[in-house]
Amino acid sequence: MIAAVNLNNNNNFQTNTIEQLTSGYRINNSGDDAAGLAVANGYAASVAELTQGVLNGNQGVNTLQIIDGGLSNISTMLNRMQTLATESATSTFTGNRATLNQEYQTLIGEINREAGNIGLSSTNSKNATNLSVYIGGGPTATIGGQVQVDLANGIVDATGLGLTNTSVTGTPVTIGAAAAGVVQAGTPETFTINTAAGTQTFTITNQTGDTVTSQLARLNQDLSSVGITASLDATGKLAFSSTAAFTVSITGAGLGAGTEAGVTNSALNNQQLIYNNADTAAPFTVTEGSITATLSIATGSTDTQALQQINTQLAAQGISDVVAVATGTGGTYDLQGTGTFLAAKGAGASTVGAYTPGTGSGGAEAAINAVTNAVQLLGQVQGYVGAGENDLNYAIGLANSQITNFSATESSIRDADVATEAANLTKAQVLEQASVAAMAQANAAPQAILSLLKSA
Repeated sequence: MIAAVNLNNNNNFQTNTIEQLTSGYRINNSGDDAAGLAVANGYAASVAELTQGVLNGNQGVNTLQIIDGGLSNISTMLNRMQTLATESATSTFTGNRATLNQEYQTLIGEINREAGNIGLSSTNSKNATNLSVYIGGGPTATIGGQVQVDLANGIVDATGLGLTNTSVTGTPVTIGAAAAGVVQAGTPETFTINTAAGTQTFTITNQTGDTVTSQLARLNQDLSSVGITASLDATGKLAFSSTAAFTVSITGAGLGAGTEAGVTNSALNNQQLIYNNADTAAPFTVTEGSITATLSIATGSTDTQALQQINTQLAAQGISDVVAVATGTGGTYDLQGTGTFLAAKGAGASTVGAYTPGTGSGGAEAAINAVTNAVQLLGQVQGYVGAGENDLNYAIGLANSQITNFSATESSIRDADVATEAANLTKAQVLEQASVAAMAQANAAPQAILSLLKSA
């Protein structure tokens, strides 16, 4: 019986040794090492998580490289736009600024298209968000396992870069010295924008960490809805530009001491019309080429009603490129147009101001500053993308290192020691053979005793 028990133990020992050698694992079932198996399974799960995390990281790097390529292309186009604006800005330029502006506007359109293709435009903001790439390796899924690339402010189309309605022709509208610099803390600046469609008001309030660039970006985001772009001119003054008629008035003390007077779009030909709503049905005439429109404003009209009547009558009588906009002063309107026109007052009308032609290279100067600001804004986005690429590459490197070390640790727990188990197999075979021989001898002993009894 003792031999049988030992033979069974030796047989189990040999079976377990053969199982470890053929499977390559020291732990083949929970009974082999329950605690060790639990630890090894934890390492195996971490390796599986990190392996997929490395793939996630590489996909994130690829996405950022695609974005980076688009940003580099936009940077090249901005350089060309700066060249065109600089060429137009000199008073000695003898070419056709309209030809320069045609290429300039084409580049703006291409910037919009490419910004949309890389998901960083106002119409396609897929990537203009906080991109989160899960790598793993942290203590929990929400701690230490993700790499964040914040592109929430990464709009790089014409609107985001402050290029909307800029051109390399025409004269910019410049506010006086008071408009240079940053809106100061606690003193919000209010901008009242008048267009042919009506009046809108935007307020810029100082925020922590504000710069001229960041405040311009916020102002341009508001102005984009009315087709106007703000920039700084060569002397640091705030300038507004648009291809359409507008006036701007500013109130507040946030831009420092100085005059914050209203301005008109001097890139267009303009005349001022003053209407007193106590006048009788006062006629005005606007002549453009062979067309003369007669404007009759109803007595007692409000400023809004008078504005609507002027623009409705101009369009109805065939003058579509001259429109009226409010000036912020009651009863005063600016007639602005792309072509040459003349306004005159009739009997009973109050006043028609002097005609001022809009010519010169000021628009190009505003474009230079707008492109310069755009380069800075684009550089910030490129910085975010580049830092994101580096962070992801660092995270991938760490994940690969963790995969190697976790795999080695799991192996030390789970895998069989082949040399030891090979020796154990030889030992098990010898013990099993010895057990069989001993059992044979044990079984033969009773036969010897029976032989003695037979002799008796």
